[in-house]
Amino acid sequence: MISKTAMITICGRPNVGKSTLTNALVGEKIAIVSNKPQTTRNRISAVVNRGDTQFVIIDTPGFHKPRTRLGDYLVNVVKESVADVDAVMLLVEPIANIGRQEEELIARIKETGVPAILVINKIDTVEKTELLEVMALYSAAHDFDAIIPMSAKNGEGIDELLAELEKYAQEGPQLFPDDMICDQPEKQICAELVREKLLLCLDKEIPHGTAVEVTRFSERENGIIDLDVTIYCEKASHKGIIIGKQGAMLREIGKQARGDIERMLDAKVYLELWVKVKEGWRNNQYQMRNFGYEEQ
Repeated sequence: MISKTAMITICGRPNVGKSTLTNALVGEKIAIVSNKPQTTRNRISAVVNRGDTQFVIIDTPGFHKPRTRLGDYLVNVVKESVADVDAVMLLVEPIANIGRQEEELIARIKETGVPAILVINKIDTVEKTELLEVMALYSAAHDFDAIIPMSAKNGEGIDELLAELEKYAQEGPQLFPDDMICDQPEKQICAELVREKLLLCLDKEIPHGTAVEVTRFSERENGIIDLDVTIYCEKASHKGIIIGKQGAMLREIGKQARGDIERMLDAKVYLELWVKVKEGWRNNQYQMRNFGYEEQ
């Protein structure tokens, strides 16, 4: 019986591994992952039940210098997520240098007074002796409650991290049902999985100028899911690239997305993808709100 809860925010610069860590903690893929910055756009709450404790892990967008209204929204999501939680995990790479993004996040942590753990990710990419300098540097910058070296990719350090997070659990009722692993509806996760494939299959700026909307999500009597998804891009030239020669790129995006969606839903999926142009939507407050990227 769960009797304690802990709300924990993960923050860090883009591409540091926040979504990979979220998925590793949950044990299932709920947050999309790519090697491109600004992959995560919304605040995602993952639910991890361990013993008598329910952890609510808040995955946030990468903290970066915004260049669009959408970028402003993403940065504000991070700033707001660092307050009103039981603790914050600052996720960093094993590099002996504190960058501007990390400095700003540490300043925000100090401003809110929230307890913080430093998590050094990607330790599988360096020699263990190199971590000592990184740990010393961050220890001098802030009095972190703990420093946990880990690899979200291979799971090293996950148990130690959860044991540390348990110290912040408060007595009280659980916030989510036992069988719930994410606060995002299945429809939204499906849209995000399609957007992940855009990030993986397309180059440069094009995937960052896309938004994805599920326009139909229905289940047949035989259990097959019918899924209609519209991909919005900012330029007519981008539409042609997304569709590809004789539709080859769009078919590949659909094939990859359908596989992940079927595993997530545990059902056969009939996926239809459409591509439409909405010029400059990332700087249009009304259109951003339609895509769920603006406070109501």
